[in-house]
Amino acid sequence: MENFSEVLSLFFVWDNFIAIAIGVFLGVVIGAIPGLTTTMAVALALPFTFSMEPVSAILLLVGIYKGGMYGGSITAILIRTPGTPASACTLLDGYPMAQNGEAKKALKMSLYSSVIADIISNISLIFFAAYLAKIALNFGAPEFFWLICFSLTIIVSLSGASVLKGFLAAALGLMISLVGLDPVYGSQRLTFDDYNLMDGISFIPLLIGLFAIPEVIDFYQRKVASKIVINANGKEVSWSEFKRCLKTIVRGSFIGVIIGAIPGSGATAAAFISYSEARRKSPNRENFGKGEIEGVAAAEAGNNGVAGATMIPLLSLGIPGDVVTAIILGAFMIHGLTPGPLMFQDNLSLIYALFIGIMVSSLFLLVVGLGAIKYFSKIADVPKEILFPIIVMFCVYGAYAVNNNTFDIWLMMGFGVLGYIFNKTGIASAPFLIGFILGPMFEDNLRRSLLIGNYDMSIFFRGPITWFFIVLTLGSIFFSFKRWLAYRNK
Repeated sequence: MENFSEVLSLFFVWDNFIAIAIGVFLGVVIGAIPGLTTTMAVALALPFTFSMEPVSAILLLVGIYKGGMYGGSITAILIRTPGTPASACTLLDGYPMAQNGEAKKALKMSLYSSVIADIISNISLIFFAAYLAKIALNFGAPEFFWLICFSLTIIVSLSGASVLKGFLAAALGLMISLVGLDPVYGSQRLTFDDYNLMDGISFIPLLIGLFAIPEVIDFYQRKVASKIVINANGKEVSWSEFKRCLKTIVRGSFIGVIIGAIPGSGATAAAFISYSEARRKSPNRENFGKGEIEGVAAAEAGNNGVAGATMIPLLSLGIPGDVVTAIILGAFMIHGLTPGPLMFQDNLSLIYALFIGIMVSSLFLLVVGLGAIKYFSKIADVPKEILFPIIVMFCVYGAYAVNNNTFDIWLMMGFGVLGYIFNKTGIASAPFLIGFILGPMFEDNLRRSLLIGNYDMSIFFRGPITWFFIVLTLGSIFFSFKRWLAYRNK
């Protein structure tokens, strides 16, 4: 209370509100463009913050971060092209809803879930920063290993009726993630002596190819897309639908908070874990993947719940929760601030001014999001004969822009063909994507655990956190197998 007036004087200046508004707007726009990542946007905005006041500078970057987390869902729902990696989960039900004439409903539920999750994440940041950061600090390689094992069991939940197809897709994703240089010995793996593959497979070309290109191939092969009218001016989210999804949103938000507080976990993993839990507990689980609004709510709640939580280890310990907060850490240091326990002693007023700004950014996200739905939804009115060539152009640009390498364009096309084969054979793309994302983390933590324990397997059972995730992993496998048996016996 002694610093209350100082906090108000730090925050209530026009520069802060303008910074938040511009940041959220830019984040939504860039997040909605496939290939342009939120990380890229925050990195490009960093030089513009040098001459700004510390609070305004940080809030601008945080606004871009939060806007980008939501923006990726817009094109994921409308044209099956995820603007950000985390929104890949949203399209699993968002795009089928758009095909069923419920694009506006999917977009609105995505926005409401994002805003609620963002508010919950912000409140968690404010009230539980020190406590959650302490838990996250106790995570070592074995704990991360079992967390990833639990995440991989999501494959079973996302595989539909065929568990075997899901595991095959996940195994292929894990194998693709091994391409490049061995992280320990530096030897080449699956590169076929091609120097373009020595850095591994770029994620953005894979993501765009896997989800966007198959739609283009299917359109030009059968012309079915022209028969599907995506009506972005359809029904609104009803109160009964919102109430039904609220529990899922809250659960997904807390999953995002927990995952976000663990450095290095990421929004994509949180989205898929939230989606899996929603499907496991929903009475409409058979409709997931076919246009279930609860699936959209779960995915967006999971990835947006991460946004505020990644700031927890950053502010409390000085450890960035992901790549974006690593850039934000750079902004702190540029302004002569060092996040960590001492910052709460020396710059408490600034911390609370940031907290107020982060909460206000959630309101700006709602306003900007409603406007984005109104204008970005016009994409759905463009004739497919015009829209699909534009999509291909953005896909090519997005794939090339990552490394300025034409090889990535060919990679995108290759994964596009693979995605098309997946669609035709009934293999879900989500297990492949999860396997690719978690593969490097799985390998890294497995090898580090073995080295730390001198190849003694007891290192994997060393404490309550490891046992907690072991139980969750076994439980997830058991219930997934039980559901599969129930499906087979129908």
